[in-house]
Order: sequence, then structure tokens, then C-alpha cells
Amino acid sequence: MSGNLRMRVFLVVLLIGSAGYMLKDTISYYTMSETQKEALIESGELDEIRKNIIHQGLDLQGGMHVVLEVDLEKLIKTRVEDGDDEIDALITTTLQEAQENELEFFPTFTRNVNATNIRLARYFPVYEKGPNSDVLDALEADAKDAVDRAEEIIRNRVDQFGVSEPTIQRKGDWRIVVELAGISNQAQARELIQATALLEFVLIQEDPQLLDEVIRNIDKAWAADMGDDTSSTQLDDAITEDSTSDEDAPSLADVLSGDDGDSLSITGTGDAGRPFSSLINVGSNTIWVPEENVRSIKRKLDKPNMAAAVSSDSRLAWGVSSRDITGDGRMHRALYLMKASPELTGDVVTDARESLGGFSGAEFVVHLNMNDEGSREWTKITAGNVGKRIAIVMDGNVHMAGVIRDKISDGRTQIEGMNDLQDAKKLAVVLRAGALPAPMNIEEERTIGASLGADSVADGTRATVIGFILVIIFMAIYYRGSGLIADFALILNLGFTLAVLSTLNATLTLPGIAGLILTVGMAVDANVLIFERIREELRNAKTVKKSIDDGFNRALTTIVDANLTTILAAGVLWQFGSGTVKGFATTLFWGILTSMITAIFITRTIFMVLTERKTMTKLSI
Repeated sequence: MSGNLRMRVFLVVLLIGSAGYMLKDTISYYTMSETQKEALIESGELDEIRKNIIHQGLDLQGGMHVVLEVDLEKLIKTRVEDGDDEIDALITTTLQEAQENELEFFPTFTRNVNATNIRLARYFPVYEKGPNSDVLDALEADAKDAVDRAEEIIRNRVDQFGVSEPTIQRKGDWRIVVELAGISNQAQARELIQATALLEFVLIQEDPQLLDEVIRNIDKAWAADMGDDTSSTQLDDAITEDSTSDEDAPSLADVLSGDDGDSLSITGTGDAGRPFSSLINVGSNTIWVPEENVRSIKRKLDKPNMAAAVSSDSRLAWGVSSRDITGDGRMHRALYLMKASPELTGDVVTDARESLGGFSGAEFVVHLNMNDEGSREWTKITAGNVGKRIAIVMDGNVHMAGVIRDKISDGRTQIEGMNDLQDAKKLAVVLRAGALPAPMNIEEERTIGASLGADSVADGTRATVIGFILVIIFMAIYYRGSGLIADFALILNLGFTLAVLSTLNATLTLPGIAGLILTVGMAVDANVLIFERIREELRNAKTVKKSIDDGFNRALTTIVDANLTTILAAGVLWQFGSGTVKGFATTLFWGILTSMITAIFITRTIFMVLTERKTMTKLSI
């Protein structure tokens, strides 16, 4: 065997060995049982294996398809300073007009602004003083930048949450498409990508008289809403106050913890003449609402006429979880009266990590670290409010409210009260990735079940196998011994393609399977061109060795030309196509590339080995 041929054989063996090594983890992962996977999860080995496998796409293993749209109305209104009914009505009317007539928001907003005498610089001083056109341009640029940042934040959240091969892409100016394959907890994923992640540290209003006044005002507004003529004298009856002090409340010395403590005296606060009071209990300066009453009270408190019941320097916020505060198994939800403005916001948080911890050592917590500015402010806040309660509020809901027992000077604290590690992880991911610059509404949501995915896998696999077998049979019958060589190269081509996809940690979808099937056809086409050229040379009375050499050499130009144009087409599809089209393009690109290697290099090497040591007088072709 000549040195050139020996090198060719070595390269063929090396390619086959490398492909086998690349596919090792993929074959191992999809052949192991669920029990074996669970055992590898504990050691962390499964995560390492998953880094080197071909993942199944949304259409194969099921999952979620969500279309998010930025809430332009809320986004623009958050930029307004010293707003009034005129600007609010203009923004709301424009959005409704744009949606009803399927128009772009900002051109419609510009037309409506020009039809009025409104001066936008008055409401948007952040964009500096200037004509309306400059403010409108700045607003539109700011809104588009907010969507860009939202896309990146959602991507960071999903990546940190551990979803493999998510598809996140823009759709128009204001929408983001998110596809999450293999998601089992869809409600949690929905919350993760949609949460605005506004973290606030807010002091609880500790004045019992203020809480008493708020309850009385809600009673009055509620009664008025019901058309009740109950007199103010009846509504001003005394409310039973909690006699328990805050001395038993949990400490906020080095960490924040607890809600209000476990030692609470809960009493009823009214009768049928006081509709709100009759549905609640009061303890430790906190309103406790029986779980069965939460929904009706939330709906009532959301009404506009209830807003005046709470003073401008205060607000009400619900706790995130229910507790058995009376010991009789009846669950209650906390409703806190807090200051209207936060003492500190989450933009000072530099890191958030979930873990087991807390006072008991067996609670699920999220540890927070703050930047230098946040640490300084946190030191001042905790030093100046010792003995008071402070709430950690996330997206308007109180995750916990603990008592400040001492000054905290290192900018570190922790959030407790999570139900499990997944809840803690979700909260930590949202805080690390950052807050969405604008609320995102779910405009469309589709769920693909695992059974549909399994059927797709089965049908796609069946089509590939049947097509592959038919091609192999055809080549073996029509080209005989040479056809078997082509079949071997065809198998290698499929293996090489899957090996490359595995190395790229690619996601295989139904269009990707279609790309594999097309690759098989293109690979056969190359061999057909070569074999027909060899037959032609044999008919011209050339020797077998000469016919093989000339056949490969003369077919080379046609093969390269045909395959190169297909590769270029696949590249264009990948560059400009959507997620599913990219899957098809990726598979087609690498499949055609490997088919050229197998048809031109490996098949010829096999023929060279067969004709190396003896003079062949007849070729089975």
C-alpha cells in the first residue's frame, strides 16, 4: 500500500472514530432509562452529558410557544412626570385606535399629538426641552430600546433557569416569540418570562390608628358601593385591636425573615353592617384575610372608588402565601399597609443565589448582595428603623416582612418564605437577570403535549428509516457491488451529520429530519453521477482502475457545482429564516458537506484499496 493510500485510509478511520466519539453521549442519553438519568442528576453527570447531545425541538418533545407584546401604554406612562388626565387619555386613546385599526402606535400617536395643543416636553422632561417631534422620536427610540433589553433579559432568565435550546426572537417592533422545548412546569415558565421583577424594600406602617382608619374607610366605600345607607356612626364602631406586641416577631439582624411571627392574637372585627371588617381579622398591625375571602376582597379593592380609602402616603399589598395563624387549619393571607414609596429598590442588587438556609437551616432562601450605593443606603435604612418592620416586595406582592433588630452594614440579606427550591431558584433568576424595562403581555400561547411530540418523533423516524432502506436496496440492486460501497458511504454520511449536530449541541426538529432525508437523496445523487461516469468509461474499453480514476475526476466538477449551490442556499435559509427554517438549513448544510466527503473521498478510498494489490478485470457496477 502506497504512502498516499495509507494516509487516506488513516484519515477515513480517524473520521469514523471521531464521529463515534461525538455521538457517544447522544446515544448514551437516549438509550438510558429514567432511573439511570435520575441517578446521574444527583452526581451532576447528566448535565455534562446533555452539553454534548442532539436535543429534540419543540415539535418533537413538546413544550411552550409564547408570543409576548410590550405594554406600550404602561411603558410610555412610566416616562410621564407630573401627568394629568389629558396626557393619560391621549396615550390610552391612541393605543385603542391603533389596535382597532391595526395601525402602528407611534405614527398614530404623532398624528393625535399634532391635532392638539399639547406640549410633550412638559410631561417628558427626561428627554430635555424641545419640540414635540424631538420628544416623539426620543420616546420611540426609548420604547424600541426597551424591547431590545426585554429580549435580552428574557434570554438571560431562560438560560439561567436551565431550559435547553430555547428559541427567543423578535417579531416586528413590539413582540418577542419564546419557544421552550421540554418544559414541564408551564405556569412557572410563564411567570418567569413575564415577571417585571420590580423589587422594593418598603417600611410597614406601624401606627394602629392609621390601620384602623384605613379599615373604616374601606368599610364606608364598600358600603357605598353596595348602596348601603349605614350611618357613619354605625361604621365608626370600635375595631378590636390586637393586644400582641411585636416582641415575638422574627429578627432582621443579619437577615430578613418571617412574616409577623407565630404568636398572634387574631380577632374578628365587625358585623354585617361593616362589609370589609366582617371578612377579615387584624393582628400585629396586619390585616389577615381568610383564604376563601381573598378573591372577593381583591376584586373589590381593585375598584377605583376604593383608592381614596388609603391615604396618599400609604398603600396595601398582599402576601404571597397563606398561613395557619389560628392553629385550626384555616389558612389566612396577609394584607399589609405599607408606605407608598420604597426605601430601596432592586436596582442595587448585584447578585441573588438560592439555597437552603434561614434560622432553621432547612428553609429555602434567596441570598442578596448589594452594590456599594445600596449597601450605604441599606445601612442607613436599618440603622434608622430599628424595631420597625420592613417588607420585601416583588412585583407588588410581599414575600416577607420582618423586624429590623439591628443595623446591617454589609449590604447582605436574604429572602425567606419560598415553598421549595424551584420557587427560590425562579426568584433568584429574575433578580439576577434584572427587571423588565416594561410590562410584557402574553398575546398568544400554544402548548404542544409530550404525546404529540412522541408521535412526531415516531413518524419522522419511520419516514427517515423507510426512505433510507429503500435507497440502500435500490443502490444494491442497480449498482451491485459498487452500490454496497455507496450504501456504506451513505451510512457514514448520516453518522457524520449527526455527529456534527451533536458537537454543535443542536436541536433537531421535524424540518431538521426533513433536511436529513434530503441529504440522503443528495448523497445518493453524487454516487449516481460517479457510477454512471465509471460505466461510460468501461464502455470505452478502459481498464477498471483507469475507469474508476476517470469516473471520479470527471464527475467531480458536476458534484461540487451541484452541492455548492445547495450549501449556499442552506446558508441563506439559515441567515434569514425563522427557528424551524434554521433547523432545516443547519441539517441540510452539514449533511451536504459530509456527503461530499463520503462520496468524493471515502468512496474513492475504498475503490483505491480494492484496486491496489491486483489488477481487476471486472467491476461489479
